[in-house]
Amino acid sequence: MSDQKKLSAVEKVKAESRGLRGALAEELAAPGPSVSEESYQLLKFHGTYEQHDRDTATLRKQQGQEKDYQFMVRVRMPGGVLSGPQYLVLDALADRYGNGTLRVTTRGGIQFHGVIKRDLKATIREINRALLTTQCACGDVVRNVTTTPAPRRDARHRRLLEDARLLSERLLPASRAYHEIFLDEAAQAALGQATEPEPEPLYGPTYLPRKFKIGLALPEDNTIDVLTNDLAFIGLTDGGLREDGLTDGGLRGGETLTAYIVAVGGGLGMTHNKPDTYPRLATPITVIPAEDLLSMAEAVIKVQRDFGDRGDRRHARLKYLLDRQGIGWFRDTLAQYWGRPLAPPPPLPRLELPEILGWHAQGDGRFWYGVPVPAGRIQDTEEVRLRSALRAIVAEFGADPVMTPQQDVLLSNLPEEAREPVEALLRAHGVRLARDLTPLARFALACPALPTCGLALTEAERIRAPLVAAFEAMLAAEGLEGLPLILRLTGCPNGCARPYNAEIGIVGRMPGHYAVFVGGDRAGTRLGFKLFDKVAEADLIPRLTPLFRAYRTRRAAGEGFGGFCARLGPEALLALAEEVSAAA
Repeated sequence: MSDQKKLSAVEKVKAESRGLRGALAEELAAPGPSVSEESYQLLKFHGTYEQHDRDTATLRKQQGQEKDYQFMVRVRMPGGVLSGPQYLVLDALADRYGNGTLRVTTRGGIQFHGVIKRDLKATIREINRALLTTQCACGDVVRNVTTTPAPRRDARHRRLLEDARLLSERLLPASRAYHEIFLDEAAQAALGQATEPEPEPLYGPTYLPRKFKIGLALPEDNTIDVLTNDLAFIGLTDGGLREDGLTDGGLRGGETLTAYIVAVGGGLGMTHNKPDTYPRLATPITVIPAEDLLSMAEAVIKVQRDFGDRGDRRHARLKYLLDRQGIGWFRDTLAQYWGRPLAPPPPLPRLELPEILGWHAQGDGRFWYGVPVPAGRIQDTEEVRLRSALRAIVAEFGADPVMTPQQDVLLSNLPEEAREPVEALLRAHGVRLARDLTPLARFALACPALPTCGLALTEAERIRAPLVAAFEAMLAAEGLEGLPLILRLTGCPNGCARPYNAEIGIVGRMPGHYAVFVGGDRAGTRLGFKLFDKVAEADLIPRLTPLFRAYRTRRAAGEGFGGFCARLGPEALLALAEEVSAAA
């Protein structure tokens, strides 16, 4: 068991919460726009964060007014899959209770912003009426389970989605607090009446030390960045498992998913100026038959539950336990919890990032159409009425949307005859199609950051468009127009938009300034490194231009920008940047 002598304050809140109930029912029914710190922590487990509008905070304080409190509500939807009717319900809720927008998350979920406290319960209740949930979309539990979003209708992809749904359902807490507080379950106790918490055989009375993320992928489609998860499953097909745990057949192309490589310890959060916090990619640790997926997931969760750091939340993720205790210890302990020896993992197959935007055949006679959603924000503006366009396509053509961890929308189950009218409808609403975008614009991610996120140090979503345009202009001027480049932007070092394994990661450092990371790869299998620190927003392009100028003339054949940076390393890159700048 964990040997932490002093537990963090959040651990005490969980321990005294009566199975995540706390005083939530009373506080949500009380007047006022906000909740207590204890309820703030517990609300996360039910899929919502209390926030406030940081754009107006200073002025309101000067005027003696309270902060403009509001709530973010996140939908838990494994694999990002929705039916058309479910999407239309969420779209309507954006106007009824939210700020008129939907936001696609980098885990393939949907978030509402701007929900006020008196509407919080009604919002969550309506989401559940659409046979969706917000339960455990946040909090110290297994979050939304991600998997390859491309709706290919074959046995492998069907198995991935079924397994993602299985894990999502079976790894929920046993507590009925969510159903009592938000759904008025008949067994709800009267306000203020003590409720005996249910036993939690998987999570225990204080749940996990920190959030826990699970992803499932195939080697040929790593859209989800599977190695950034606490627990990653990479599907193997063809041939089955031999007694030594290796595969007889190929790693891809077959119809039957027979096994999973299990990798542990991924996670991208870190803290500036705290070198003992860092991003990490998951380490392959074993390979299992596909039918053992759930039991392996439960075993890994229990190890993290019992040995994770509950004293310092900055060191509470599984990656720190793995590095503190070592791979050997973790394998031995996991084998004990799983109840059998662990087979050695085979070599990790090559992971790839495919293009899933635009038109693709599903394999069942129908098509999906991938629509780019800049920074994941589904909204209507004067120039682009994306939200109206998606609503019309879902309603008129029966599309079933899939939200991707690249923050885009795949409109699935479209008949061939819908291809021309769907494109025409999008263009009529001002929506730029994938083929009209540069590779840089298609793959650039950004987190919400200001004004809603309480952790943001800088802008991210609101500067994504001008920053991408500035990059495009610079690349064109350097003779690199159309260069495939993975750019990701976050307002703080927690890494929600996965900047640390991008070719360029721009991370909020202090107001108006960023740290710049380079050297990741397109497939998400290599971490970058910090090259510049405290760069003013206006100086980002000038600081990076010499590197691209050098890349144009000194790259190896077929070498991407991230590979070029990784090959040279930080010292050589800094020297090269100075050399190129001096010669310019």
